Amino acid sequence: MAIESFKRIFFAIGIILFIIVGGVSGYMIIEDYSFLDALYMTVITISTVGYKEVAELSPKGQVFTIFLIIFSFGVFAYTVSAVTSFFVTGKFKDQLKVFRMKNRVNKLENHVIVCGYGLVGNMACEHLKKHNQEFIIIENDEEKCEELKENEILFVHGNAIEDSALKEARVEKARALISTLPDDAQNLFVVVTARELKSDLQIVSRASVDSTVHKLKIAGANNVIMPDKVGGGQMAAMVTSPDVFVSQISIQGGALVNLEELTFDEFPENLQGKSLAELRKKFGVNVVGLKTAEGEFVLNPGPEDKFTQDTKLFVLGKPDQISNLNKELGIEH
Repeated sequence: MAIESFKRIFFAIGIILFIIVGGVSGYMIIEDYSFLDALYMTVITISTVGYKEVAELSPKGQVFTIFLIIFSFGVFAYTVSAVTSFFVTGKFKDQLKVFRMKNRVNKLENHVIVCGYGLVGNMACEHLKKHNQEFIIIENDEEKCEELKENEILFVHGNAIEDSALKEARVEKARALISTLPDDAQNLFVVVTARELKSDLQIVSRASVDSTVHKLKIAGANNVIMPDKVGGGQMAAMVTSPDVFVSQISIQGGALVNLEELTFDEFPENLQGKSLAELRKKFGVNVVGLKTAEGEFVLNPGPEDKFTQDTKLFVLGKPDQISNLNKELGIEH
């Protein structure tokens, strides 16, 4: 492990410092050298550079020098071995990854925390990636953590039910949390803990049985999903597109069509306030729903309905149509 390698290196450095102190003390006592002369003699002796001595050594000084050379030679060999092992075995690269990762974690804001990197958690993360949503994973399994580290995916190695793991994932700066642990009791603990740490956090939790759904909502979950029916991608969809209307339709969307949520402010001024018929004609996508400023959902709005301030559009189209729409609007998804 990298920690053991660091211990070896620090231990070797400690012995080298001990040798220098011992060498300086020995020359000052045996040969009555000044501190600078004793330090000079110690350095040229343990480094075996072969420079001339400060003065001719006494027999005791010669014996002391012999032992100093032998002892320091062994220590230097040990130090070289420790340092070489650290770099050659890739531990230095691993530590560099850890350092970079911690630096990124410390800058996280408005991110999503995913608790658990199993099948459902993986699906949720893939969905978040597609929407360019920054996220961090809390995972307790060492093998999975190694996989995440290798792929340079942000993670915290720990138990998500503990305050420390959630705080390390910067829950106080997060905007949402998705708990995908396979055990309902653990998800319940995660929801309670997260809600206590941040009262306005959006929380989506997994549930395995129907009887747990109500308990999780009482504990503080905004949404509870049963993955056998919906899946991890849908859990993440509730974070990237939180309206219930969007979530219901996206279940039916499948892989052939995409459903996109668009707000009034995302459209350029020349398209704001236009009728849905004009928008359909320009972009070639189907406007299947409208959310009014009052929060009312309108299914299959008429062509003369207007797209006005504080409303949302839900458009359905093929992936390439949605992609072209986003490009024309300058929206990154």
